Amino acid sequence: MDLTRRALTKGAGALAAASLFSLPAITPASGDVASKWFTGAAEDNGFSYRTTNFSVIKPHWRRQMVKYFSQEPPGTVVVDTRNHFLYWIWENNTALRYGVGVGREGFKWYGRARIDRKSLWPRWVPPPEMLERQPDLPKLVKGGAPNNPLGPRAMYLYRSGSDLGYRLHGTLEPWSIGNDVSSGCIRMFPEDVIDLYQRCPIGTRVLVLEHLGADSTASDG
Repeated sequence: MDLTRRALTKGAGALAAASLFSLPAITPASGDVASKWFTGAAEDNGFSYRTTNFSVIKPHWRRQMVKYFSQEPPGTVVVDTRNHFLYWIWENNTALRYGVGVGREGFKWYGRARIDRKSLWPRWVPPPEMLERQPDLPKLVKGGAPNNPLGPRAMYLYRSGSDLGYRLHGTLEPWSIGNDVSSGCIRMFPEDVIDLYQRCPIGTRVLVLEHLGADSTASDG
């Protein structure tokens, strides 16, 4: 089934519904085989996931501590959509940086949110708009299923008590990290979303930057 096509939806309600998940949007580079991106499998809470072959991942997309200047307090998640980085703010102008995939054109969003819900091995439910366009899609994919695009973890973003329809979650496609690929969700390597999930309690503040300001810069320190 073709999970890569998505017509732009009209209206904020339709957009929010469409962004309950972020489906695969790109394929490996020409000449690549998907298998080279994986090294095997790992067990986690009764399920397994394909482990990322980080030897083929560009170094700047790998999880690392960096120098990062921000006015946000420690423990805040900051997403730089332009440069495809997620920062978990540490102390003393440092942060733990992750490479991420972000919303593609027509599905980008910015602003503040909060993690008000978390899920181990979340299930995936396509919204009605997607099912209308692609009736052959499954109406529900159970958590832990090999074809579940959310991967091993999901953190659900809310604003003023309302679900924004966006999540921080894993991916089945490690080659998509560093690209504009999703319907607004922030996708991460499975190993990274497991790591971030442990660092972010309910109530964690999230800031999605429209662009980096003069007082918010990062380096590979």
